[in-house]
Amino acid sequence: MKLLENSSFEAINTQLTIETGDCKIIGRIESYSCKMAGEDKQMFKQFCQEGLPHVLEALSPPQTSGVSPNKLSHSQSGDEGEGPLSDKCSRKTLFYLIATLNESFRPDYDFSRTRGHDFSREPSVNWVFNAVNSSLSAAAGEAYSRLQPQLWEAIDNEISLAECDIYSYNPDLDSDPYGEEGNLWSFNYFFYNKRLKRIVFFTCRSVSLFMAPRDSGIGTELDLDLDEGSYEEEEEEENMDEERFGALCAQ
Repeated sequence: MKLLENSSFEAINTQLTIETGDCKIIGRIESYSCKMAGEDKQMFKQFCQEGLPHVLEALSPPQTSGVSPNKLSHSQSGDEGEGPLSDKCSRKTLFYLIATLNESFRPDYDFSRTRGHDFSREPSVNWVFNAVNSSLSAAAGEAYSRLQPQLWEAIDNEISLAECDIYSYNPDLDSDPYGEEGNLWSFNYFFYNKRLKRIVFFTCRSVSLFMAPRDSGIGTELDLDLDEGSYEEEEEEENMDEERFGALCAQ
C-alpha cells in the first residue's frame, strides 16, 4: 500500500485537531493505492497461505446498525452475495484493509493477526456520513460545522463515494491502537473503490483532557506548570532553613 499525496487532505488534517473544553479531537484522512509492490507482494503471498484471495471471509455486523449491509445497499466491489453471505468480503479485500492499517499506524502497531471479525461493512455512504457528522458535531460543534462541507467534498473527489464499499475497523480493547485510558471514542472507516484500486482511510478519536494517555502529549504543559510550582516551593523552604541555621549560628 502506497500513501498517495493529497494537498486537500493535508489541509483538512491540520484542522482535524480540535480542542474543546474537556476533550481533544484528533483525526486524519489518508489515501492509499492498492497496487502491490515489493513488501506488499511478499505479505500477500503469506496471507494467501491461509486461504485463496477469492474466498469469502466473515465480517462482524456493523456497529451502526443491526441490519445487514447487503439488505440496505449492493456491494460495489462484487465481494458479497445474497442471503447468508451478506456480511462477508473476499480475502483480497481483507488484505487491503489490514495492509492499510499497517501502513497508517507503522511502526507503532502490527495488524498482521487481525481477522475478518474485526471489520464490518457499513450499510451505505449516507449511514457513515451521518455517523461521522453526529460524532464530530457533538464533540467539536461549530469548529467541525465549518469544516464539514470541505471534508466530504475532498473525500468524494479522491475516491468517488458513489462507487465505494465502506468498511470499519472495530477491534477489541487489546488490539485497538486507541485503547489507552483517556480515549473516549474513536472510529476507523475505509472507503474502498475497486475500480480506482484505492482506499481512503478516515480515522479519528476523542481524548479526555483529564485522563489523557501518557504518550498523547496532552497535559504536558500542565505537568510542567505543576513541576515548576513544586520547585519554587522547595526553593522557598530551603531559603527558610538557611535563614534559621544562620540565626542559630549567630547566637
